Amino acid sequence: MIDSLRLRLLLWLLIPMTVYVGLSTSDAYDNAVSSATLIQDRALVASARMIAGQVTWSDGAPVVSIPPAALEMFASPAQDAVFYQVLMDDNTLLAGRPDFPAEPDFAAIHPAYTTTDFDGKPLRVVSYIRALYDEGTLRMVAVSVGQTMQGHQSMVEELWQPSLRRQIVLLLLAVGLVVLGLTIELRPIMAVKDELAARDPNSLTPLRAGQLQVELRPIVEAINQYIQRLNAQVTVQKRFVADAAHQLRTPLTVIDSQIQFARQLEDPARLAQVLAALHEGSRNMTDLTNKLLLLSQAEASNSSAFPRGPVDLIAVAATVLEELAGLALKKGIDLGMETALDSAPVNGNEAQLAGMLMNLIDNALRYTPQGGKVTVGLAREGEADAAGQYVVTVSDNGPGIPAEVRERVFERFYRNAAPDQPGSGLGLAIVREIVQASQGSIVLDAPDEGSGLVATVRLPALARN
Repeated sequence: MIDSLRLRLLLWLLIPMTVYVGLSTSDAYDNAVSSATLIQDRALVASARMIAGQVTWSDGAPVVSIPPAALEMFASPAQDAVFYQVLMDDNTLLAGRPDFPAEPDFAAIHPAYTTTDFDGKPLRVVSYIRALYDEGTLRMVAVSVGQTMQGHQSMVEELWQPSLRRQIVLLLLAVGLVVLGLTIELRPIMAVKDELAARDPNSLTPLRAGQLQVELRPIVEAINQYIQRLNAQVTVQKRFVADAAHQLRTPLTVIDSQIQFARQLEDPARLAQVLAALHEGSRNMTDLTNKLLLLSQAEASNSSAFPRGPVDLIAVAATVLEELAGLALKKGIDLGMETALDSAPVNGNEAQLAGMLMNLIDNALRYTPQGGKVTVGLAREGEADAAGQYVVTVSDNGPGIPAEVRERVFERFYRNAAPDQPGSGLGLAIVREIVQASQGSIVLDAPDEGSGLVATVRLPALARN
């Protein structure tokens, strides 16, 4: 695998250009051969016609006189050898070499060209047929002229090599320009790299596109969008740390003051009261710490590395209801579950889903007055044999939540309760994190009749085999 962008782009250019240069050079070579052959053939047929024009009758017999000009036209620096033969239709040799490698067709009406070997050298041959009349007698005479092909090859090279050099220069020029162009055009992205490398690790300011090309701007835009999301996440984390510190500082200060006060008491009754208050504060601290840890785990559950598997919501709900049955009994609240399902399998983490139900039901029990009612419902949406979703509802007949603050109650440490009412303001924030990590949704609404609140959670059903 080639990692270099320059080399990869260069190959994208070189491969088609090399094919083009190869095809173009081959075509140029074929054209050079055709041109050289055409020039040689014209000289051969001109020489043959000149010799054929010198065939005459003398004393009733055909004779031929070879003009020097017929052979001088072949003079060239290549010093090709020229051979000829003048043959009558009865195979009478009038002039030339008897072993000349030509077999003229006396019926042909056009010059015939062929390439053959003679004395171990390639020879280009033309055969020209002429009719010869004498006192009403028609005779046919064949003039064959051949030339070796050193000059032909030299001419091919003279015609083809300049084209080959131009193609090679073009290819090298293209490679050089691509390398230079890439070096120049990659400077803006290298500048972005340098800016990233030089900036402070804590800096979350957007990158500047600068002179970056239009095609590369989406990269910087994507990085800036990621920085924006990261910046928002960091802001949330900082606010969370600050809020958590504030939430922990107050009870710790109260506990410390109570300890200092208890050390000065000698009255056993007063000391017992202070110790009871210390115990209550310790329980509140433990509850707050546990919820902070659960919130941290809920945030981590958004990661793909968090373990998940098949979880039966009905079994989880039953376990949670058993744990909270004592609190419901203490407040005289009717706590129960309504469902027509035998099982409700989803893909998730059992501890996280139990924490989600625990917080929803615990909130309902906290805010439902004495003698109230809290009901957990579980149903399925979609066809039984198709992928659908399970709907979990936790409804109560408490005071409810005003519509204008139902979205805000999912924020960390936001509480829609009286100042003296216990709670950390983290329950619904934890619920939303777990629901989102499970690819589900949650909404808060008022019941159709009466007062109270209905929390509806929808989770994707686990595909059945």
